[in-house]
Amino acid sequence: MFIELTDHLRCPGDHAEAFLVLLPDRMDGRRVTAGHLGCPYCGWSTSWDGGPADFGGGRRLDGEVPFDAAAAHAMLGIDGPGGWVALVGRAASLAPQLETLLPQVGIVAINPPPPLADGGAVSIVTSGSWPIKTHALRGAVVGLDASEWLPAALVSVLPARHLVGEGTPPTNLGGTLLATGGGVWVAQAGSA
Repeated sequence: MFIELTDHLRCPGDHAEAFLVLLPDRMDGRRVTAGHLGCPYCGWSTSWDGGPADFGGGRRLDGEVPFDAAAAHAMLGIDGPGGWVALVGRAASLAPQLETLLPQVGIVAINPPPPLADGGAVSIVTSGSWPIKTHALRGAVVGLDASEWLPAALVSVLPARHLVGEGTPPTNLGGTLLATGGGVWVAQAGSA
């Protein structure tokens, strides 16, 4: 996991967003390959050694989305370096290809299908609850297998940035639905 991702992660505890404290045990450049994350608010903590940061309760299911990384890139509307994009559930299968289309943009793959591994610009988090803070992402792509997280993902996207979803767009999602068709849709996050 990239050390910079820590600033965008939230405690899975049922309380107001709180920053997490990272204690790296082993690093490879800016990547923490073994370490501990903890919440000073509630005392929650997790550790990892060579695998993904596990926030508890996450599942990694097989599957791919019915569109490619070039389509996801176009729907996200991101150009230029910096920031983070979340790929959630089976949409995380696009991470290796999207990494080449978004140079110098961090990618957090949440509950990705195997065999995706931490590396390059991709950081993996497994979690049973939404692990990203409010207004922390330049965009997100959520697979059908993770559709319960669509409202939380939209809140994590910066105002005027895009959330890409698979399937039928929820009627009460919030934001502005920009386009839909072919089993995929794009919504724009509202203002802060």
